[in-house]
Amino acid sequence: MRKYAILVLIIIFLSCQKDKKAIDNAAADLIVTNGKIAIMDKNNTMAEAIAVEGGKVIAFGTSSEMLKLKGDKTNVIDANGRTIIPGLNDSHLHLTRGGRFYNAELRWDGVKSLKKALQMLKEQAARTPKGQWVRVVGGWSPYQFEEKRFPTVQEINEATGDVPAFVLFLYSRAWMNKSGMKVLKIDENTKPPEGSSYEKGPDGKLTGVFLAEPNPTILYAGIGALPPMTGQEMSNSTKQFYRELNKYGITSGIDAGGGGHVFPKDYSATKSLADAGKMPIRLSYYLFPQNKGKEFEEFQNWIATNKVGNNGEIHLDHGYELEGGGEFLTWSAGDFENFLAPQPMLEDRPSWRNDIKKVIRLHVDSGWPFRIHATYGETISNLLDVLEEVNKETNGKLAKERWLFDHAETVTEAQLKRVKALNGGIAIQARMAYAGEYFVERYGAAKAQYAPPLKLMIKMGIPVGAGTDGTRVASYNPWPALYWMVSGKTVGGLQLSAPDNLLTRQEALSLYTKGSAWVSKEEAVKGTLEKGMYADFILLSDDYFTVQESKIKDLSAVLTVVGGNVVFGDKEYIKLNPAIEKAIPDWSPVNFYGGYQKK
Repeated sequence: MRKYAILVLIIIFLSCQKDKKAIDNAAADLIVTNGKIAIMDKNNTMAEAIAVEGGKVIAFGTSSEMLKLKGDKTNVIDANGRTIIPGLNDSHLHLTRGGRFYNAELRWDGVKSLKKALQMLKEQAARTPKGQWVRVVGGWSPYQFEEKRFPTVQEINEATGDVPAFVLFLYSRAWMNKSGMKVLKIDENTKPPEGSSYEKGPDGKLTGVFLAEPNPTILYAGIGALPPMTGQEMSNSTKQFYRELNKYGITSGIDAGGGGHVFPKDYSATKSLADAGKMPIRLSYYLFPQNKGKEFEEFQNWIATNKVGNNGEIHLDHGYELEGGGEFLTWSAGDFENFLAPQPMLEDRPSWRNDIKKVIRLHVDSGWPFRIHATYGETISNLLDVLEEVNKETNGKLAKERWLFDHAETVTEAQLKRVKALNGGIAIQARMAYAGEYFVERYGAAKAQYAPPLKLMIKMGIPVGAGTDGTRVASYNPWPALYWMVSGKTVGGLQLSAPDNLLTRQEALSLYTKGSAWVSKEEAVKGTLEKGMYADFILLSDDYFTVQESKIKDLSAVLTVVGGNVVFGDKEYIKLNPAIEKAIPDWSPVNFYGGYQKK
């Protein structure tokens, strides 16, 4: 027996030596040297260089060590001392929908003054052809402007004239100019959707302000009435949007679906990129039902005709895959994040419990992961009652599946304990960075200090992924979100979070990498730069770990790598930037302003 054990040990040793020798002799596809590389492993390891082969990290260490893996065809990139981090992964970003509309939208994301925003509106109106609209669809806050206020309807009308225009703020309100109202034939006799209203002035006439109180259906309807782009334009738009995400270091995103976004029809541009092997970003998606009252039937059909995971042999690289159902499982059980209106209560909708229990049970019985939109603790408490019932009825099967809450701004410690007991997770977004002032006005500064309780979630060991909820509720740019987690401040500079609810830079980055990988059940392949993980990483414009705190929100990538391939280059790496065609149509705001505004 002893001889057998010794023989086994010898075989294991020789096997390990063989594997080590193979790695030592391997020629890397890509080596990045002279960097400050955050591996983001449990030891917070920092390295100087990294080697990639076959799209995965094969080693990291000193530059001299990694250069030993250089072959005749190895691409060597000098990081010039720049900080390198794993690619950012947004746990809740409406990627495919954002791509569909990006070329048609004028983005106010990052604009520093209302004067500048209105000037952009005026310029875009001047170049917008007959039959099209000027549209600003979310991603901004009035508090980011020097003026600290909303535009007025009069200002929007003056800027746009006879060109129809629609301006959306979160899912709270929108402004439509006179021309747009005329085109859509909206007047004093037009009945608004339930839970919404058209604002009227003292004279009884419509002002052009659409109010979600708090139901955003009126806003969805406004967006849905805007002229669509052609298939070719949407394909180009999707490429432009993904390049924009790469510019800010996004290498993965988890798509939460969204209203007015039908599967599979509205996913065609992204799927075509994936089928052609041309995705510059790894995308996981959850399916969002569109037909109120028919959600169970929609999920039945999807579950019968689709597989979670790779959903086909063509996408074995986690480049484009279906993850499950959500973020709304049923419309009757959803709440809304409109802090300008009173909090909605599930008790006001008698069918909510039966509706969502059927859908949750369907997911659990089918082995489908799911996520649930829930802004308020009261909503979460009610939903946990249902989740606990289903878990009991299925002999603990629910707690063995991947499931999570989205948002959870006012979740309590008691509710978090219940989430943990069911092995659930939470995806948090920087919505408070864009609407925090209105939250404080309605619920008070004390409640805002722990909305959401990030530090407590981490302390309790609950899986947490970070994100933005872009493109409508917040900007898609991840750096204002990271700044919010570290500083606790809104984009307007208001201090929200208590000192003991602030994250360290390491903690915040971990939520945006390893944490988000958990959300899509991909923590075994991405989120760190350890050996064997996907080679998704970015070289930063400045050192995230040491730059002045207020400058975190201004960071971007100068080089973005996905699977060992360069998908974006800037500054000294501009020659490595892959070619991309001009945005179409020619009048697209992207051709004149780009996306996020840093000036």
